[in-house]
Amino acid sequence: MITCVVHYTIDPAQIEAFERFARTWMRLVARHGGVHHGYFLPAEGASDRAEALFSFESLAAYEQYRPRFGVDPEFVAADRIRDESGCVLRYERTFMRPLLPTD
Repeated sequence: MITCVVHYTIDPAQIEAFERFARTWMRLVARHGGVHHGYFLPAEGASDRAEALFSFESLAAYEQYRPRFGVDPEFVAADRIRDESGCVLRYERTFMRPLLPTD
């Protein structure tokens, strides 16, 4: 399993647009073979940070999903929410593998 952790710097004035953007991406990840673990939005402390975590069976499975960006109309529409609202100021992705407890 590979988990993508996305660190966002968001515009706190555009939180509703960010939530629309996030809900759309959660649905798209699930529809295309991934498991979305959710978006984590500001509650206390820094109001401009958000995180997302989603997993795919393998990096190869993620690579089958990735080419849809910028091409598939649903993916383009999701990014349009981000781009037109300005809700995301910056983001970076990190791929991680889980270390699970053993019995």
